[in-house]
Amino acid sequence: AYDFSCIEPLADSPLQGGHIAVLGSSVTRGEASEGWAVGEYLAARLGTQLTKEAVSGTTLADTGPQSYVRRLYRLDPNTRYDLFLCQLSTNDATLHLPQGVVAPGRDPAQFDRATTLGALETILEYALRTWRCPAAVFTGSRYDSKDYAALVACLPALRQKWGIGVLDLWNSEPFNGIPDASRRLYMRDPIHPTKAGYRDWWGPELERQLLAFLNR
Repeated sequence: AYDFSCIEPLADSPLQGGHIAVLGSSVTRGEASEGWAVGEYLAARLGTQLTKEAVSGTTLADTGPQSYVRRLYRLDPNTRYDLFLCQLSTNDATLHLPQGVVAPGRDPAQFDRATTLGALETILEYALRTWRCPAAVFTGSRYDSKDYAALVACLPALRQKWGIGVLDLWNSEPFNGIPDASRRLYMRDPIHPTKAGYRDWWGPELERQLLAFLNR
């Protein structure tokens, strides 16, 4: 009933015929939705190709070979991407990894990749320089996590510094204020959407915020 083949393409997509790259972990992979997630929804709606680099359980902070930073370099630097999306990882919050700070400058030597924010700045600097396309970070919907809330609170500073989009599901009161019955349909657990959750809840709101960013 919630198959993504039912998604109607957007008639006036600003990215029609383009190519989206998405970097993330289990939420991007589609852990609870048979692999159908944010990237697939947006590609179907916007009429684009999709390159997805997603491994469950991984972190932004560069703590091992599967970190976001290490996997960023698996994306072809010579491919033309029209949009780069990065998931704000919940795993960094769950593991209580060091948050770090937004560096004063844009020199990668200033970024502490062992911290979440340092890794995110490393990723944004590389993506913007390499593919010269719009870049955006997306959050998850709200759940009980002070550590994740603290990371989300840093995104406006990154938006101002790098000119990125912030697709913020966390802070939208109307979006998060759904009935319990809908939440049971849309979420397998507090973090991972089902196929219905991506298609009918997360997807439309991410699309709305993304279009506002692209058309600003």
